Amino acid sequence: MVRPYRDADAEDLWELKRGFERELGTSTGDDAKAETYEGKLDDDYRTEYLDWVEQCVTEQERAVQVSERDGKLAGYVFVLPESLAYIWDAAVLNEIYVRPEFRGSDVADELMEAALAFAREQSLPLDRLVLDVDQKNERAQRFYERWGFENWGEMVARSV
Repeated sequence: MVRPYRDADAEDLWELKRGFERELGTSTGDDAKAETYEGKLDDDYRTEYLDWVEQCVTEQERAVQVSERDGKLAGYVFVLPESLAYIWDAAVLNEIYVRPEFRGSDVADELMEAALAFAREQSLPLDRLVLDVDQKNERAQRFYERWGFENWGEMVARSV
């Protein structure tokens, strides 16, 4: 079952967010990248992240949606609120994550369906749902391809 995030989900969401960040670090890079992602997961980041989630769901309740299985959160999807659509002139899929023990079930598909439904309701400059996915994340690449996502540019980054 997919439903909107609630304040009572904060600790479970934070646990999922940590899993998301740790996997980004370990599965798409070397030890240095893993250390970078792990290093940011401190109490200040937790507080700021959960505050940002609260701001987004206050603006649009379904910006963050969760999937429940066996009495706990199995995964979540975070689509930025419509007010932030001008970041990429489209709806932005910020994060989608499923606990490893629920992968291969229907959780990811249900979350993607919820994300697409939420995106369709937004008034967008371009009728697209976009996201940033690391080319080394083969599992995610296959998932997005199965859902009809196509390459649409490439992001580059540098330190500030």
